[in-house]
Amino acid sequence: MLAKRIIPCLDVKDGKTVKGVNFLGLKEVGNPVEMGVRYALEGADELVYLDVSATIEGRETFLRMVSSVAKNLNIPFTVGGGISSMEGASALLMAGADKVSVNSAAVKDPALVYNLAKRYGSQFVVVAIDARLKDGKWVVVTHSGNRETDLELFTWAKEVEDLGAGEILFTSMDHDGTKQGYACDALKRLSESISIPLIASGGAGKREHFKELFVNNCAEGALASSVFHYGEINISDLKKFLKSNNIEIRL
Repeated sequence: MLAKRIIPCLDVKDGKTVKGVNFLGLKEVGNPVEMGVRYALEGADELVYLDVSATIEGRETFLRMVSSVAKNLNIPFTVGGGISSMEGASALLMAGADKVSVNSAAVKDPALVYNLAKRYGSQFVVVAIDARLKDGKWVVVTHSGNRETDLELFTWAKEVEDLGAGEILFTSMDHDGTKQGYACDALKRLSESISIPLIASGGAGKREHFKELFVNNCAEGALASSVFHYGEINISDLKKFLKSNNIEIRL
């Protein structure tokens, strides 16, 4: 059995790590390179950096940050946020990112997933899917959850897998920011419907939430941000806790 992964997520704007709710009320929480190095030392298995800049200048700053992260980090990292073209993805991979994550752009143009996988290999391509439960159906949403699509979570996940995605990062918008636990029921069903790794996002608030996710085999990895950024959970302590509960994890 593959070891489960703990993955801190850092939102980056103009070269600084920020935190807010759906990108509103953003406040600076640290230097993304320094935070990445610290998380790696604490035992993080991977990192995710999301570019939340709204300007061309901000995206150029993000590209420089990716280069710096690549030079200073000894664990894999994924970059995403606003990637809408082969050129944009290529620039980030050339800068040193291990994987790229596409979300809204994949919904708009599914061929982007296929083309990225064909050029770079599936292992480089992560498709991020945001969804919320509406009338008993998991509806895919884009633009930080503000726009509904006509796509259904499980169907869309299978489609992007068939297009060549190597991994899926699923965020339940109903659970995001609540710190009440991951959407384990949906994650379990999603995990059983695809054959590629699944990363869970949205809802982590305490160590037991990670335990619940992994004990029930709902995902291969757990992504979180606030609980790590604000020191509510230490990654090393979390991994020791999980190990003590017979969860396969790298210490």
